[in-house]
Amino acid sequence: MSIPASQSDSWAFVDTGAYFALAFDGDEDHAEAIAISQRLARERRQLVTTNFVLAETHALLLNRVNRAVALRVLLSILNSNTRIVRISQSDEEMARAILIRYQDKNYSLTDATSFVVMQRLGIQTAFAFDRHFSQHGFTILRTT
Repeated sequence: MSIPASQSDSWAFVDTGAYFALAFDGDEDHAEAIAISQRLARERRQLVTTNFVLAETHALLLNRVNRAVALRVLLSILNSNTRIVRISQSDEEMARAILIRYQDKNYSLTDATSFVVMQRLGIQTAFAFDRHFSQHGFTILRTT
């Protein structure tokens, strides 16, 4: 999948932390996540995530909240208009190269694959609460 350059500004990548904050009202970023989500809907932004982010989100909710919420969120994302990008072998190889190159950063493999997909698709904006996205040169959405 590729995004025409004229449309890539209207797309936003969604990370695990955003999904977690939206789903769990006990998260410190919950209110901001709701506000950002509402803004993205008003702006009719196309949301993009990866199968790695979905797996990480499900595992995080399963371990920190409960099985019912983890499944509900997973199914909700899958049934939404969010574009799910499957990580390819090439994406994984490029992500490993990021991990090797930036050993001074605590990037996870999921972070690195997200960066690769965002770069490949020309997406500059992340709905994330993870400073790693800004460390790698992406703009993180905020309410202020």
